[in-house]
Amino acid sequence: MPKFLMKRWHGYHVISLFTVAVLFIGILTYYQWQLGIIGFFLLGVLLIYTIQARISFEQQLEDYISTLSYRINKAGEEAVTKLPVGILLYNEENVVQWVNPYINQIFGDTFIGKPLGDLSEHLLSIREEEKEEGLVSLNDRFFQIELKKDERLFYFFDVTETVQTKEMYEEDQTVVGLIYLDNYDEVTQGMDDQVRSKLSSQVTATLNKWASDYEILLRRTGSDRFLAIFNKQTLQLIEKTKFGILDEIREVTGKEKIPITLSVGIGSGDGTIRELGALAQSSLDLALGRGGDQVAIKEKNGKVHFYGGKSNAMEKRTRVRARVISHALRDFVVESNKVIVMGHKNPDMDAIGAAIGVLKIAEVNGKDGYIVLDRDEIHSDVQKLMEEIEKHDHLWSHFISPEEAVEIANDQTLLVVVDTHRPSLVIEPKLLDRVDRVIVLDHHRRGEEFVTDPVLVYMEPYASSTAELVTELLEYQPKKLKMDILEATALLAGIIVDTKSFAVRTGSRTFDAASFLRRNGADTVLVQRLLKEDMDQYVRRAKLVESALIYQGEIAIAKAAEDEVYSQVLIAQAADTLLTMDGIAAAFVISMRQDGRIGISARSLGEINVQLIMEQLKGGGHLTNAATQLDDISLDEAEDLLRDVIDEYLKGGS
Repeated sequence: MPKFLMKRWHGYHVISLFTVAVLFIGILTYYQWQLGIIGFFLLGVLLIYTIQARISFEQQLEDYISTLSYRINKAGEEAVTKLPVGILLYNEENVVQWVNPYINQIFGDTFIGKPLGDLSEHLLSIREEEKEEGLVSLNDRFFQIELKKDERLFYFFDVTETVQTKEMYEEDQTVVGLIYLDNYDEVTQGMDDQVRSKLSSQVTATLNKWASDYEILLRRTGSDRFLAIFNKQTLQLIEKTKFGILDEIREVTGKEKIPITLSVGIGSGDGTIRELGALAQSSLDLALGRGGDQVAIKEKNGKVHFYGGKSNAMEKRTRVRARVISHALRDFVVESNKVIVMGHKNPDMDAIGAAIGVLKIAEVNGKDGYIVLDRDEIHSDVQKLMEEIEKHDHLWSHFISPEEAVEIANDQTLLVVVDTHRPSLVIEPKLLDRVDRVIVLDHHRRGEEFVTDPVLVYMEPYASSTAELVTELLEYQPKKLKMDILEATALLAGIIVDTKSFAVRTGSRTFDAASFLRRNGADTVLVQRLLKEDMDQYVRRAKLVESALIYQGEIAIAKAAEDEVYSQVLIAQAADTLLTMDGIAAAFVISMRQDGRIGISARSLGEINVQLIMEQLKGGGHLTNAATQLDDISLDEAEDLLRDVIDEYLKGGS
């Protein structure tokens, strides 16, 4: 019996009371012995009663505790054996020592004496990683697991209904899709009404059948636009087909010798219809910015997925758009106190040429212009161009370092980003935060990463180069301009390098731009001199080409030696060289770069979309020209990754 309870009866306070009573009765006996005897008699009776009360209290307390202990043990036994909570004990060797009946009821077997892995590999991983909790699927049911590692104890809580309800909610979420016929207006322009009607009917019938198969609400909102409403479960089913509707439309219309392609923008997530519509429009802009004939799916959390994009981009630029952009650019220049032009890190001939062209636009409109250049980080193939620019006092005076650019930039400055649209690739990212008004001029297919809130975007993946785009903008400047020979030559060199001397990605507008530059003094002999390479570079490139092996019949993969380091330019040149070989449809070159990263350069003739392959390796580029850089990986591992992605692509992966 606990002492603190017994002290209630024979503590110091009780003893003190009896002592005082004996003292006073003793004094009373001295004077009146008759009353004293009566007092001692009553005190004795009270003492006997007190002792009996104590004995009775102890007995009742013991009976109560005994009953309570039994009830608690009974309740604990009921909880352990009958409550819908699984309990599992294991030893230091991860072997099951004991399970409650609920575990046996679930799995219909006894696991005592068996390893945790026999019950579930997920359970073993939670134990090894010492997670406090986790969700596992066992026998088509879901359990929230709680681990008490000190007691080597698992608790299992059945959350199947919760998980299934969540899945039903997610599958039933509304998805908004915007479908756009990329080149409908172009191919039907001037077409006979009967032929146009037949073509439109074929496209509509194919889309309606596709919508019917997947229970999609499809409504035509224009001659070349459709609105699709469906749910997340349907989206998952369509994703499994890699959006085969893109190929169906292309094949159906291709039979009429008028191939039409689709671009689809999809907004998905738990947002409102208005928010999903905005996501769908943003996704469609992204798909069109990447060249069309593809699907872009953007979720509310910012994730973007792409499908398709396997056909070459069709030229859809119009001179009207070029003139409008040119005038808009002029207005922004006039409203600014100065113009800063910035390309990507390690700028190539296209980036330098385009920057010089924008500098000319600023100059013709009476504004100071500057080109941001890190002299220590430029491509070796633009070294000769930079040497010529340094001899040109006026032009060289407009080149500034990234630090100087940050220092002179203010609220009234206009920043023009050329030949890239990714903030992580620009020479000085701080400028993007420092300047309020940013303009993007680029010819690459749009990626997920993009400059935040630009005031003007001119992205044309159908153009050969950014230099070509800037040349067209120069043509439509309201004020008459006169170009210096070196300025025109730099722009022409950018076009020639990116088109491989007008061999790839060359449209009629490319020749128009080159013609304009030639009329304004571009020196083709100087271009050839600027593009010359030395003998050592040629020999090193030949060594890379020599290492190439043929993969999947028509794909060349070249890999440098582990101890060899090559520049990104040389890697790209080796890929270009491989592509000129007979029977090669695509070429990939892998090598260690000077910065310690592994570079992969990819080229193709258009049948294979190397952009999609490189995007799977966190890179990007064009359908025929792409690249990526990898960290913390060996050359052999990089080659294995590349082969896996190529295999996935050839099987029809996104």
